[in-house]
Amino acid sequence: MSEIKVSIIMPVYKVEEYVGKAIESIQAQTMKEWEFLIVDDGTPDRSGEICDAYAAKDDRIHVIHKENGGAPSARNLAIDMAKGEYMYFLDSDDWAEPTMLEDMYNLAKRDQAQLVVAGFYIDTYYEKDKYLTDNYVVEDAVYPNKEAFRKNAYKLFDKNLLYTPWNKLYESKYIMENNLRFPTTFWDDFPFNVSIVRNVERVTVTSKQYYHFLRARSESETTAYRPGMYEKREEEHGWMVNLYKEWKVMDENSMEMIARRYVERFIGCVENITNPKCEMSASEKRKEIKQMMKNPRLKQMLKLAKPRSSYMKLMVLPLKWNSTLLIYWEANVITLVKTKNTKLFTKLKVGR
Repeated sequence: MSEIKVSIIMPVYKVEEYVGKAIESIQAQTMKEWEFLIVDDGTPDRSGEICDAYAAKDDRIHVIHKENGGAPSARNLAIDMAKGEYMYFLDSDDWAEPTMLEDMYNLAKRDQAQLVVAGFYIDTYYEKDKYLTDNYVVEDAVYPNKEAFRKNAYKLFDKNLLYTPWNKLYESKYIMENNLRFPTTFWDDFPFNVSIVRNVERVTVTSKQYYHFLRARSESETTAYRPGMYEKREEEHGWMVNLYKEWKVMDENSMEMIARRYVERFIGCVENITNPKCEMSASEKRKEIKQMMKNPRLKQMLKLAKPRSSYMKLMVLPLKWNSTLLIYWEANVITLVKTKNTKLFTKLKVGR
């Protein structure tokens, strides 16, 4: 095999309906100098067998079978095995456009970038073959040093481009020399990327979109209840604040982004409590929400945040009025729309 330009890393668990399309989207890449490290994370379905079948016909695909330990452990195992000049992380129930690897690799080489960030699509299915697409994208940019990137990072955070691993190409040397790995926690993507961007020097951003994140599975974030979500979001907010303190970046745009991000996620945490799969009683839910609203951070962030859409301006009113009952009923309405009319909910979310 010629020199490996990109190591694609993909954990696999209970995705037998989707994993074939994910693999084929890599096989269809215009760049051919890649290795595909697929980690079967102890999946109980046929996903591992499906991957083995593809590997048997393509010697660039390598399947590693391990006991279940979660996506972070699967990715970290593959990182230690990767031979590519760059690394790319794919989720096993999504797919990528054919020119993704070639385009991003060429940008990385052109700018000697340690990180390349691209736009992406979120395809939300409201029926089996019908979906709405939400576009996440910013303008092309080249940041040749830490100062330039840090000053402009708020634009990327604002469009959700710095949270996930699958819209990025990572320089392997940068990951290995700094001993960067995915932490063994749920929602591991964000802390991994925080560790990446903390000291990154050369970042290239492309306005092109390649990756299709699919919201189609019954346990996707549009329907699932997440115990401990509020505590996790508070922890993430702390990471974000600490990152900007380390960077010594305190300009108005960056601080407003952090505040708006906090408020939006706070509303999401309230809605999570009103999810039908949350087993708390109605009175327990209201009590929990009331306790959350006592957090002094909320009042501080509400002063700084400037909601962009009419939808979000309406959503924050009960918080500004400090009305537990109103925010409780508002969250119930959001939950009802989210679970009963995914199409409408997706339209409301776009541009919030």
